[in-house]
Amino acid sequence: MLDLMKLARQMQGIGQHLNQEAAATRQRLDLAQQLLEQAKEHQADLVAQQQIWRDRLGFTAAEPVEPLDTRVDLIAAPLSHTVIATDGSQIAPSHHEIAYCYLINVGRVIFHYGQNRHPLLDSLPEIFYRPEDLYVSRQWGIRTEEWMGYQRTVSEAVVLAEMGTELAKDVLRNPPPLSPSPTLAMVDGSLIHWFLESLPADARDRLLPPVLQAWDQLRAARIPFVSYISAARSSEALNFLRLHTCPFMAPDCSTHCPGKTDQAPCQVFSPLRDTALWSMVLAPGQRSLIWKSAAKILEAYGDHTVYFCYIHMGSEVARVEFPAWVAEDPTLLNSALSLTLTQVQKGYGYPVALAEAHNQAVVRGGDRARFFSLLEQQMIRAGLKNIGTSYKESRKRNSIA
Repeated sequence: MLDLMKLARQMQGIGQHLNQEAAATRQRLDLAQQLLEQAKEHQADLVAQQQIWRDRLGFTAAEPVEPLDTRVDLIAAPLSHTVIATDGSQIAPSHHEIAYCYLINVGRVIFHYGQNRHPLLDSLPEIFYRPEDLYVSRQWGIRTEEWMGYQRTVSEAVVLAEMGTELAKDVLRNPPPLSPSPTLAMVDGSLIHWFLESLPADARDRLLPPVLQAWDQLRAARIPFVSYISAARSSEALNFLRLHTCPFMAPDCSTHCPGKTDQAPCQVFSPLRDTALWSMVLAPGQRSLIWKSAAKILEAYGDHTVYFCYIHMGSEVARVEFPAWVAEDPTLLNSALSLTLTQVQKGYGYPVALAEAHNQAVVRGGDRARFFSLLEQQMIRAGLKNIGTSYKESRKRNSIA
């Protein structure tokens, strides 16, 4: 139980601290805007430095592929369009339950706007119980709980591609009288799967190929694919400005500032995030320039390297990521970003398709209890005896405190 009296005594200085932090943040924002104005005059030189010294940088700096002062007003989405989305949830394995297994539930959503067609809102559950599913990750020192989260990422991409492919086939079977309505595929969270960096090559080869194959399917179906990141914590765009503030002749962090990534002289606006800067620069309904991420893991993505931009949604500035084949096709890119903005407007601050996909995927307490009840019934039918939770789990569920 939380003791609020003790907690209140610790909060007496938090208001003053937050006020000081707000003043410091305003100063950092002013400085970042000044640096952005200065850097646009030397953008070509800074990009050249980044490409030359990329392997010697102590931070990840995105590459601008448009002028730094680019501001684009997004056009309204057409009345007739389609949005598909997935999101996942899970029941984690526990040795205290009646059986050691885990479940991944992927929520699916298809919304057809202006087409007089029924939406799809459901979920696809999958249970993992075989030894090769539960213990395959142990050979790389990865806990089953972590591996379950990685598998969920794969499942979300695969299911999204299956829906997109089926929609494309449906258009071929039943061509519309006019041109096909644009379609957008969406997921929540970054397309840059940072967790892959720390995994052994064999483990990565089990996870990344099916994700990239799913993206190939969406590309073949000509369905643009984006990820939506609310309250993004990235500083990749601001890190590009650090090349402009470097006091040395060359941005060779490994030589001049070894081990000083956050204390280096070029770091003049930490802990500012990209979204803070773009909220000052963009007007509602505008997008920033397109950036190419320089995350090292993207070297394994082949021709699916990730690009991104920031969009002022009105309620917040969000980071929107997309693969290279979307970024390089103006038609797909403009359609994807306008539909993304429309989704946020329809969802009153968050894409409605992603919110509904989450609602379809989420596993609540009652769902968990019914899952284990079904599992118990199946085990009894199979002739198993002495089925039950551990004494610890039983005691927690029936606490008298």
